[in-house]
Amino acid sequence: MKRFTASAELLIFTAIIAGCWSIGALAESSTLQTAKQWKLFTYNFLPHAPIHDLNFYNPSNVLATGIAVTYDRIFIATPKLFSGVSSTVNVVSKAEFGDSPVLQAYPDWSFSTTGRTDFNCSDLVLISVYRMRIDSCNRLWLLDAGVSRSLEDYEITCPPKILIIDLNTDQVVRRVDFPKEILRGESLFTNLVIDEATAKQGNCDDVFAYISDTVEPGIIVYDSGRDVTWRVSHPAMYPDPDFAQSEILNDRFILMDGVVGLAFDQKLGVLYFQPLATDRLFSVTREVLRAGPLAQNEILKVKLVGRKSSQGIGLTVSPIDSSVIFSPMTELAIAAWNPNNNNQVVLAQDRDRLQFIADMTTTPHEPGVFYAVSSKFHRFFLKNLNPNEVNNRILRLPLPSGYSAPHSPSIDLHTINKASNYFGSPYKANSLDKANVVSFGNYVYNSLHTPAKPQQPYNYETVGLVNFSLRNPFTALNAGESFPPRKEQRSNDQRPSFLDTLNSSEGAITSRDLRYLVPTTAVPTPTTHHALHTAVLPFGSDYTLRRHLRNTDGQKVTEPANSTAIQQ
Repeated sequence: MKRFTASAELLIFTAIIAGCWSIGALAESSTLQTAKQWKLFTYNFLPHAPIHDLNFYNPSNVLATGIAVTYDRIFIATPKLFSGVSSTVNVVSKAEFGDSPVLQAYPDWSFSTTGRTDFNCSDLVLISVYRMRIDSCNRLWLLDAGVSRSLEDYEITCPPKILIIDLNTDQVVRRVDFPKEILRGESLFTNLVIDEATAKQGNCDDVFAYISDTVEPGIIVYDSGRDVTWRVSHPAMYPDPDFAQSEILNDRFILMDGVVGLAFDQKLGVLYFQPLATDRLFSVTREVLRAGPLAQNEILKVKLVGRKSSQGIGLTVSPIDSSVIFSPMTELAIAAWNPNNNNQVVLAQDRDRLQFIADMTTTPHEPGVFYAVSSKFHRFFLKNLNPNEVNNRILRLPLPSGYSAPHSPSIDLHTINKASNYFGSPYKANSLDKANVVSFGNYVYNSLHTPAKPQQPYNYETVGLVNFSLRNPFTALNAGESFPPRKEQRSNDQRPSFLDTLNSSEGAITSRDLRYLVPTTAVPTPTTHHALHTAVLPFGSDYTLRRHLRNTDGQKVTEPANSTAIQQ
């Protein structure tokens, strides 16, 4: 199968939505279905739960960021962005579409730590889960970030981990604890995808998982067959200050999140990723990620796929034609781009239901559709939430390329309400090979692709191509390199954006319609200075709250937070 024969130019939405709200061109399509919706979440609380304590349950602080779908159930991740999140992983019945089903704590309430101090980090508990995935063996991978109240006081409650649950029995069958060598001071693991390309049939313990670290930007590679882990990083994984501010309708907010959106194409072997604070989409191949830790000064081979009109998080890939499905926030839309033929299409646009798409996923049980979870995150973040409006939704939409799903058999209607106790569940403890765990490396890859003419009448920006093989434009950001120059400076001195040059070859330029004029000769290496790289913390450089950690025995240890810089 040909790999990425199309150009590396992605739909940029500059004007596709203009006028659509009035004329209905993309409007609130009947193909966009609302599977579930909530004004505010509520849970199947235990009788003695302190539901009137806002530190235990504050419905105005609970929003969905992750989704996984089976034949009869929908799993929803509600991370502890704020206080008052009672359960971080939940399940509802898929059988009936409708309003406000009660969230069932999953696997049960014994896994929830909210309002509790009687637990150790070695216990089978969940602190804060942003996203989760289901493998081909019907097992649910829960990525626990271990951080409580990440948008308030950022308490590192426990180290991050993965719990793998057999959905046939709802029992934990494996636990993955990450070694300290791949963690950074404020690591926040927010997303994961599973690569089963070389796994033996029926053996999902021989797979790779790719995990995003959003606050200390990087991608964690976990080889489950060998039970080893390593870390890679690249400037493309960092937030771009020019895109720190996001806009959704009349609300604007600033959030400097690094890499968070992930999607993996099993056919092409390509991992797509994007920070929140960027308008770009990047990719890296399976072979590059699986090659192991980078040697010192080795270059991570990252490619710029293209640029969007605004920021976004949710990504997924169609298993049918490898289309990349994404959602720019400002345009309130979901769109798709096919890397094989460069076709681009807007799948849906909706002012209300598509305000913030945090996650999207496909399911083999419904091969012609994908699911998305949306929320009014900006309202939660800005503390101007209207509790009388719908603020969380699960949406269902046909995959692109005109594919028609076969008729699905009817689902047996029933309510998911597990009450059994799963303490003492069998799980496979892992002992990571520390000799194979090393720190991350750095940067730049050049690749030229033949441009393809877009099939849709949308305005998009051609990516500049230039050869950077003769220079290393950045040293490791974690070693102290500053952010790239501001947009105005780059424009004035005709200096190209580094991230726009990842698709380069011999200084060739495919179009004169570039954001910046790109020189065809090598550009001198920028001067490196040794100023500390400012930490991306919940309240920026003014962050002075104390953070709380637990040691391996689960005992709480308090230490002052670093208020200005990442320690080197």
